[in-house]
Amino acid sequence: MFDLLLRRARLTDDTLADIAIQDGKIAALGEINAPAHKTVELNGEVFVSAGWIDSHVHCYPNSPIYHDEPDSVGIATGVTTVVDAGSTGADDVDDFYEITRKASTEVFALLNISRVGLIAQNELANMANIDADAVQQAVKRHPDFIVGLKARMSSSVVGENGITPLARAKAMQQQNGGLPLMVHIGNNPPNLDEIADLLSSGDIITHCYNGKPNRILTPSGELRASITSALKRGVRLDVGHGTASFSFEVAKRAIAMGILPHTISSDIYCRNRLNGPVGSLASVMSKFLAIGMSLPQVIECVTANAADGLRLTQKGRIQSGLDADLTLFTVKRQPTLLMDAENDSLQAEHILLPLAAIRAGKGYMTEQGSTENVFDL
Repeated sequence: MFDLLLRRARLTDDTLADIAIQDGKIAALGEINAPAHKTVELNGEVFVSAGWIDSHVHCYPNSPIYHDEPDSVGIATGVTTVVDAGSTGADDVDDFYEITRKASTEVFALLNISRVGLIAQNELANMANIDADAVQQAVKRHPDFIVGLKARMSSSVVGENGITPLARAKAMQQQNGGLPLMVHIGNNPPNLDEIADLLSSGDIITHCYNGKPNRILTPSGELRASITSALKRGVRLDVGHGTASFSFEVAKRAIAMGILPHTISSDIYCRNRLNGPVGSLASVMSKFLAIGMSLPQVIECVTANAADGLRLTQKGRIQSGLDADLTLFTVKRQPTLLMDAENDSLQAEHILLPLAAIRAGKGYMTEQGSTENVFDL
């Protein structure tokens, strides 16, 4: 007997399927005629995707700058897995790890290459903070928690050190088995072309559609040659919306040229969650629907693409044997004015509304899901 059976779930390709869950794993998919301890009838009215993965958040509660609670940015908003992008370095990752063991959301970390993490905006201005041995020891202590490295390469962070911290990050990457490396781009120096030229296959550029002068588009609106070359080498683009790093104008222009994001992420923390312009991962995803990406494309960016980019091999797909992490949602016709980080607006006709999340086989209703009363997990 299965633990849980979702009957007539609507998949993102608009087909209907039953999904059976057993012992925290997806047990079967298709037309299932078998008993379960709990059966939830969705009647084709609710979309079910693999659990949403937000691959760029800040949820270390003890961070003095960008802090939040894992479940506030995760399970409460239909997101089953969050990846904290550099809030902690080697000095405080142990504390962060212990805190995350109490969360219902699955939490992973991209380790800041600065051992002090984000205790100040300029964590890479002092080269003494970039300690390769400390990073290596931290990765050894938490091989299943630290899924990559994070380097914030903008002028306010690196100070007078220019491109040197990124060169150090690339060396650390090799010392730690080629872990994924996420690189934040913002104001220069260093120049984006310098940054892009150092990146290799699997590296991730986050804040890829920022509206700052040091952005992926030239002043005439074409894609920079350095970014074209980086994409050909297998470098990946991550949204990382955040408070100041997402422009509708840049995103629309790039997407019209076929430069789609590999991953859609929020760069969320308490302030931009409560006061905007981020709100939630669902809100960021809704912006890409409004720009013109299809629902399957948007969902792929927070499921399979996110899992592949960070090597989360048990996540990202509805497939027998993988983790029973699922997000249940609707696409609601609700004209809404959405805002980017440049204070520009875009009228959306539809928004994504997460109703529930299933994490390792256990169900959690979101606030919207409880209000809508469509089903009960």
